[in-house]
Amino acid sequence: MHLMQTLIFALVQGITELFPISSVGHGVLIPYLFHWPNIQSSPAFLPFIVMLHVGTAVALFIYFLKDWLFFIRSVFAKGSAGKLKSTRIARKEFVLLIVATIPAVIIGGLGAKKIAVLFATPQVAMVFLFVNGLILIWADRLLRKTGTKNANQLTFGQAIVIGVLQSLALIPGFSRSAMTMVGGLLYGLRYEAAARFSFLLATPIILGAAVKELPKLHHAAPSMVHMALLGGVVAGIAAYFSTWFLMRYFKTHEVKALRPFGIYCIVVGLGTLLYSFIA
Repeated sequence: MHLMQTLIFALVQGITELFPISSVGHGVLIPYLFHWPNIQSSPAFLPFIVMLHVGTAVALFIYFLKDWLFFIRSVFAKGSAGKLKSTRIARKEFVLLIVATIPAVIIGGLGAKKIAVLFATPQVAMVFLFVNGLILIWADRLLRKTGTKNANQLTFGQAIVIGVLQSLALIPGFSRSAMTMVGGLLYGLRYEAAARFSFLLATPIILGAAVKELPKLHHAAPSMVHMALLGGVVAGIAAYFSTWFLMRYFKTHEVKALRPFGIYCIVVGLGTLLYSFIA
């Protein structure tokens, strides 16, 4: 993989991981549209994509560093009644994040090999990118009234459902942030709260995938390691600014905020699918 290919993958990953438009789907479509079949068929392709996700996870961790430190302190904190109240809120949200992570870990572990096959199937990404767009537009039409809840007001059962929705992103074309945000919105979260919970939820699941997949990169293609590291850094920088933009976007757009992303997914999914039939 040469420098330009790495930069294209990294920039697309850094932007699309947080935008609800499926980073994995775009990662599958890029080599197809640019006619890079050798990249897509390489056993190092999935570990390389995971490395880009690691850059995203690091960026998210840095952006939400105060939140993560607050979560950790809340586990051991003691203090006045006022502090105890904020500590209980932080502790519950931390536990909710753990609970919501479990379904994707189980589903990903049980179906990892079957899911990996889908990474070599661009048509799958095209179809589910289209479906992802329909879901976003459906959610926007359904949610005519904005939610009022914060993430700590979710129940543990609701967190599990959001975690199951997150596992859909194992299929190229389904967006992790789209599915988790839609889940949060359906349970009454504010747009900003749903986006924040979705972004916080990304860090542990991405790092978990990294622990499993990154050793394969060195084994499958040692020469790609330095390019993967560069890609991870570039993806992380792009992801940090994407997070900054989206947190402000969802704070100021409480109506039809998902519609532009839904339209984009439908156009790209349907357009590339039609292209695959005539190319």
